[in-house]
Amino acid sequence: MKTADIQQLMASFDKTNISYMKLKLEHVELVFDKASSRKVAPAPVEVASNVLHTPIQSPTATACALNTTTGATSTHTLGNPTSAKEDYILSPMVGTFYHRPSPSASPYVSPGDTIKKGQVIGIVEAMKIMNEIEAECDCKILSIEVEDATAVEYGTQLVKIEKL
Repeated sequence: MKTADIQQLMASFDKTNISYMKLKLEHVELVFDKASSRKVAPAPVEVASNVLHTPIQSPTATACALNTTTGATSTHTLGNPTSAKEDYILSPMVGTFYHRPSPSASPYVSPGDTIKKGQVIGIVEAMKIMNEIEAECDCKILSIEVEDATAVEYGTQLVKIEKL
């Protein structure tokens, strides 16, 4: 990788809303970080091209690991709960949210479903990569906040849940 390539990557990174990116090639590892200090552990997100897999990490908090009264955090996505047990699973990245693995398949989850930790609740497509969004705890789906195949921003409320 040439210096000009790295400079071009830096310029492109500066123009995005992404705050942290780690890029690994055969003999090169680059880390781009806009934040001077982090209060939240980053959540890994896979992004790839034809040659490489690039985890892009975003500072979000885990739906089941964030204590909203103390502010203690872990690693995934949280919203603004209306009660101690209600919460939201947020989009960890910019992309397109899908309720189902393919247009003809049934949705991953529906309102009223009780799901286990690690169960997929949907997919966010980013840069032609399908990123599964998983529940970080056992929970009940109260509502799906985003229509299928809708563009979402980082932090968009995807699913309203009740922690079990």
